[in-house]
Amino acid sequence: MAIFPQSTHEKFAENYPEVPHILQHGLDHHPLLELDALADLARRLPLGSIECNSGDQPIGVDQVPEQLREQAADTILDIAEAGRWVCLRNVEQQPEYAELLEQLLAELRPEIEAKTGPMINLQSFLFATSPGGVTPYHFDPEHNILLQLRGSKVMTVFPAGNPVCAPDEIHETFHAGGRPELPWKDEMAQHGTDFEIGAGEAVYVPVMAPHYVTNGPEISISASITWRSEWSYIESDARCFNGMVRRLGIKPKAPERWPGRNLAKAYGWRMVRKLREFAS
Repeated sequence: MAIFPQSTHEKFAENYPEVPHILQHGLDHHPLLELDALADLARRLPLGSIECNSGDQPIGVDQVPEQLREQAADTILDIAEAGRWVCLRNVEQQPEYAELLEQLLAELRPEIEAKTGPMINLQSFLFATSPGGVTPYHFDPEHNILLQLRGSKVMTVFPAGNPVCAPDEIHETFHAGGRPELPWKDEMAQHGTDFEIGAGEAVYVPVMAPHYVTNGPEISISASITWRSEWSYIESDARCFNGMVRRLGIKPKAPERWPGRNLAKAYGWRMVRKLREFAS
């Protein structure tokens, strides 16, 4: 049975890969995505695949919040009162979740691959969040669809590639191995767009588009399905090239957004990386 209706396919095809937008889905009430199933999954995942954060966080953070990974399963079962949000990362490590991820993205494969080519490195993340919880301002290198399964939340999305929202130097540091959290200034709020979603709705977030999430007044369960494209890897490598030349005192031009190719910088960085590997 199809999870995404025809209207979602049409809207996604029109807006992918650069425009954030709301989609419809039929994934709510799936047995693998209920609280009991998430708690069981948390017990089976390695601790490195779990985040367990306080839900009472500011929009902007400058360091990794304190983690309580060992308590993740109990926190999920008590999420209504816990005042936390839990992220189960790379749940495709478990075969049943890998199958579900493949089913979801297989439905959208024609629209995706028509624009950005083959999907690479398919991943999925599950979230359980207490009422009012905040996921701080950050960006991600993947194409991302966040599906709301229970409760509601507001995803506030900012333009990808806008240096006011995330300076070029921070992009370069991230792609060289830095953290995804971003500095926040209240005057940046004017650049954000709020996408309010409830159960049965989803929001698409473009590659490296800064965003933060505010949970609604009830507990929330949501699933993020992500993939990379060769374009996203080229953009990443072009950022690394820019970071290298910036350290030489040159102020480089930021990589172009899709459909810009950024090939010269990306291939230049890949050559440098190969030479470094050879030298070591």
